[in-house]
Amino acid sequence: MDTKKKLFKIFGPVILAGILLTLFLVSPFNVRKVNQHTLQVAALSQSKNIFKGNAVKQKAFEENYVPFFGSSELSRMDAFHPASLAERYDRNYRPFLLGGPGSTSLAQFYGMQGSLAQLKGKKAVMIISPQWFVKQGTNPAAFSLYYSNLETVSWLKHVNDGKMDRFAAERLLAMPTIQNDHILKKAVLQVKDGQKLSSSMQTYIDLKYNQLKHEDQLFSTLALKDNTEKIAKVAAKLPATYDQAKLDALAYQMGAKKTNNNPFDIDDRFFDKNLRDKYFKLKNKQSSYNYVSSPEYSDFELVLNQFAENNMNVMFVIPPVNEKWSNYTGLSREMLQACTEKIKYQLRSQGFTNIVDLSKDGGERYFMQDTIHLGWRGWLKMDQAVGPFLSTDQKTPTYKINDYFYTKEWQKLEGQALNEKVK
Repeated sequence: MDTKKKLFKIFGPVILAGILLTLFLVSPFNVRKVNQHTLQVAALSQSKNIFKGNAVKQKAFEENYVPFFGSSELSRMDAFHPASLAERYDRNYRPFLLGGPGSTSLAQFYGMQGSLAQLKGKKAVMIISPQWFVKQGTNPAAFSLYYSNLETVSWLKHVNDGKMDRFAAERLLAMPTIQNDHILKKAVLQVKDGQKLSSSMQTYIDLKYNQLKHEDQLFSTLALKDNTEKIAKVAAKLPATYDQAKLDALAYQMGAKKTNNNPFDIDDRFFDKNLRDKYFKLKNKQSSYNYVSSPEYSDFELVLNQFAENNMNVMFVIPPVNEKWSNYTGLSREMLQACTEKIKYQLRSQGFTNIVDLSKDGGERYFMQDTIHLGWRGWLKMDQAVGPFLSTDQKTPTYKINDYFYTKEWQKLEGQALNEKVK
């Protein structure tokens, strides 16, 4: 046997397998279906792979799952969590939790790009944390946790030369994650500069999309955290019939039982794990915090712009900060209210009128589970607006997007100039 035949016998099967795998990955056909059990687990998992992928979200939003866009507050799964209430009272929707620590507006914008068709005309809930609006804006390292190239190619497949996409390109180029793929980076640069993607670039994007789509279908559901039993367990603690007064009394009772080892009405386990050894060092340490001037306001505008283009009807929730904690750390109430008014102006002036403003409820007992996250009575009050909004037919507002909210002037606007703008 000559050398060529020997080499082919050794390496031929490997080469052939590589070719077949490549053809498999770049083919346009779906390779795996998402079953109902996977949907139920994924909806509550807060998995970063699910967030970064398309397949599971597309299937969920074709059914009765409603996206709850947010961040770390979604993991506070007590008996009054939106998923618990929806299950216990057999509502016609189920929350699909999208986000975790660090999933700010830019991550949410790119995260929804692969499921826009399924979200078109649908309802959603977005919890807007004031803590997103820090001076430096979104943390690049945190953004990387929720980013995938699949999000970018999904976006590039329907991108157009509008302010939203040019600004989204500019912001993505400021993140380290896009630097790893030089071809995709070139495409994003072209969008930023208002250039049309070439036919060869579009072909590359289509092939890349098929490859990443199949990888998502095959691997994104592996090792999902299963919170379904946890939600079922806490939901079973609720009365069989929804009664607002009885539920509030129960929430008060549960909150009181869980907050006995600290003076801030913070959950005992959270306090022991995160604050007991250091809280005394934090007295008045947040007095200089400012959430009013931040590039996050323009990233938030990306999300609003996308909601409007997709004709979605969204309810926005603005949570408070635990008042006992903010008093201790010196976090300014006036600053927090200015942040809230700025967010509300950005929403209302563009037609987003479904707003649940809880910003002044931080002093209510057992409203918060910890320093900044909703708990027992907070979730319940939020549900008084969110439950009817999602359970009944609603008219979608008319939107009028204003590109002013992409400007640095708006990002930095505060003080008297802001007061005159929003009053």
